[in-house]
Amino acid sequence: MNGSDPLSWSPDGGFRFDNSWARDLPGTFVAQAPDPAPAPVLVVLNRALAADLGLDADSLAAHPEWFAGGGLPPGAEAVALAYAGHQFGGFSPQLGDGRAHLLGEHLGPDGRRWDIQLKGSGRTPFSRGGDGKAVLGPMLREYLISEAMAALAVPTTRSLAVALTGEDVWRDSGRMPGAVVARVASSHLRVGSFQFWSARGDTPQLARLADYAIARHDPDLVGQGGRILAFFDRVVARQAALIAQWMGLGFVHGVMNTDNMTISGETIDYGPCAFMEGYAPGTVFSSIDRQGRYAFANQPLILGWNLARLAEALVPLIPGARDAVVDDLNDRLSAIAPRYHDEWLAVMRAKLGLDGAEPGDGALVDDLLAAMAGADWTLTFRRLADAAEGDLAPLKGLFADFSAMEAWLPRWRARLAPGAARAMRAQNPAVIPRNHMVEAALTAANQGDMAPFHALLAEVTDPFADRPGREAFTLPAPMGFGDYVTFCGT
Repeated sequence: MNGSDPLSWSPDGGFRFDNSWARDLPGTFVAQAPDPAPAPVLVVLNRALAADLGLDADSLAAHPEWFAGGGLPPGAEAVALAYAGHQFGGFSPQLGDGRAHLLGEHLGPDGRRWDIQLKGSGRTPFSRGGDGKAVLGPMLREYLISEAMAALAVPTTRSLAVALTGEDVWRDSGRMPGAVVARVASSHLRVGSFQFWSARGDTPQLARLADYAIARHDPDLVGQGGRILAFFDRVVARQAALIAQWMGLGFVHGVMNTDNMTISGETIDYGPCAFMEGYAPGTVFSSIDRQGRYAFANQPLILGWNLARLAEALVPLIPGARDAVVDDLNDRLSAIAPRYHDEWLAVMRAKLGLDGAEPGDGALVDDLLAAMAGADWTLTFRRLADAAEGDLAPLKGLFADFSAMEAWLPRWRARLAPGAARAMRAQNPAVIPRNHMVEAALTAANQGDMAPFHALLAEVTDPFADRPGREAFTLPAPMGFGDYVTFCGT
């Protein structure tokens, strides 16, 4: 995966593609150009991310066709990736990019490799009857929430741009403007990437994929004995830390299929996701998750389930008698729950401003959750910082019955670290993408008014600041907003 000098930039925006996937992994993709975009228009460009990637934002802005599928930037080699996956527990041996095109891998100023992918850019051989298109609202939603997650320091894919294609797309709700989001990721390797070759019994291809993934994400393991097990341990560590961060923020991904779990440990695919407001463990936002498989409280369980599917796929690559290999992997799988619990406690200790770590912290957290049932998740933790300074009034205002919290508070105060309030405000956001604000911004955008979107984007990408004038962005949905339902955006 060696490229040329990372400082040798190409003209016209600075993309510098070194497409190792297309070069090193034949059989794992189909070469496929995006659908032509008849009248591409750039809707939003992430100038800060462009600068981080060593790209010239003004030059990018002059080429809306690069982000809408109307033309490819120099050096791009568009492909649709193959993968399999368990979707809501049922296995599909062939999924793949049904409406996405990997343009290639851009090398940043430090030589780091970034996938540049278009989503909503047209049909591929993996489309399974779909039209491969996307509409403006869901693409802006992915941009908004992925950028919010990045500002919250959660590992995530990012959005570089959203562009209109100039083509209308038909959905159940009628005719809507077609759009594409340009997504940036450390890679698009998924658990489902390994399941694809495991399901076919193709051990040589599976081995090539594993070596590629290790070289890309865990290069210190290259050539080491036992590297497959060590690689699995790394994926477990990344994913356990990620899900603990989701849970700390009240984030519900909504579609934790194995094809939506990355090897890099980044959050991917912002379809039926949302941030929980009133705390309820069974919170579900997805219109298709009728059984609550991916409810808020189930996300740690699905973490272990998905990683078990990765372990199954890796079995043929691990030397030794099969029974011994399976026993070893089962031991590792058994360790995922305590590993996650440690990550979760670390997140909660930081959110609560606790001084060090003590054995009773788990019970302290559990009792807090029991006491705050129905209270706004984000505001409760934010206003506990006020309580740490002795002001209980903002916190009390969140509860119809404060008695359980009042009984819990002395135990918490006994564990507070010096200067806890300031540290807590740096861990607990004042602003998240509130569901009613997201919907209002997307509705306005569909009507041609991007001002609410940009206003909300500015707030969610500066989530921890206390400043006057942002109160409207900190409050829960008003009465009458109703139950919030999200969709996959297909």
